[in-house]
Amino acid sequence: MSVAVTISIDAMGGDAAPGIVVEGVRMAHERLPHVRYLLFGDAAQIDPLLARHPEIKGVCTVHHTDETVSNDAKPSLVLRQGRRSSMWLAVDAVHKGAAAGVVSAGNTGALMAVSKFVLRMLPGIDRPAIAGLFPTIKGETLMLDLGANVDCNSNNLVEFAVMGEVYARAVLGLEKPTVGLLNVGSEDMKGNDAVKAAAAALRDSHLPISFYGFVEGNDICGGTVDVVVTDGFTGNIALKTAEGTVRLYSTLLKEGFNSSLPAKLGYLFARHAINKVKVRTDPRRYNGAMFLGLNGIAVKSHGGTDAFGFANAIGVAVELVTHGYNERIRKEFDRLKPPETSASQLAAGTR
Repeated sequence: MSVAVTISIDAMGGDAAPGIVVEGVRMAHERLPHVRYLLFGDAAQIDPLLARHPEIKGVCTVHHTDETVSNDAKPSLVLRQGRRSSMWLAVDAVHKGAAAGVVSAGNTGALMAVSKFVLRMLPGIDRPAIAGLFPTIKGETLMLDLGANVDCNSNNLVEFAVMGEVYARAVLGLEKPTVGLLNVGSEDMKGNDAVKAAAAALRDSHLPISFYGFVEGNDICGGTVDVVVTDGFTGNIALKTAEGTVRLYSTLLKEGFNSSLPAKLGYLFARHAINKVKVRTDPRRYNGAMFLGLNGIAVKSHGGTDAFGFANAIGVAVELVTHGYNERIRKEFDRLKPPETSASQLAAGTR
């Protein structure tokens, strides 16, 4: 029998909240009947939605607040004035032990700031990183950072490499995952100072990481390495570019198959293969970015996702809890460093 898990939900976060949030909880409940939910938000909007789905009323508890975090809110302002917001209360439920993890589709910067302030960092880690899975020719690749840290020094990139490698082993089950640094070329002389210094630190350190070296943009979906490390500025652009490319090809294929009668007939023969590709590359299947490095489970859902995507983000949070991710990454991170040295100190001289 599955052990009961409680997840706190920022019910007011996202472009179409709370509608898609409640529907996402319903869809997640079908796959994860042992999970209970704490919904933080406007009860006047949430209760009527729950009334339409009696099958989940028994696993949902609504905590009312009429304060929300807007999509354009500055993180610093949220830290000063947002302590009664649905986002803050949902994160605080994890800190207080009422929930094992939190999911929000709200303002990314605000969620990161609140999560870092409330949950704090794991020992030995300076900054959290947003990590997500990319579909590749070979399967899936973990990539971080996807937007939490716009400016990164070599120290940050070394820490991201350690966290990504440990996650790939502890949660994804890879025995010896390979790690690559995203760069503008594979040659040693290419890239900015931070990337080159991080590569030198990873090559020369004692860390038992299978460091591949530099990888380029086409290596991400090629599955060249299991973990791709980059700064949040580059990672977020890569993520949005990939999502836009998927939508572009989907639109072009649809237009092409609707262009003539022979094309429509051709679709009848090709639709099973096309649907298989569509499912494999559907961004909603990979929705749910993890905040690695926090002393608590926090998952960011895409703000524009639908209920299916939000349900997948809930699944990511439950998976992290079920795997005991934080405890495992804490132990693994400690194991990867000597008693007197942290990953931060390894690269301190190369900043």
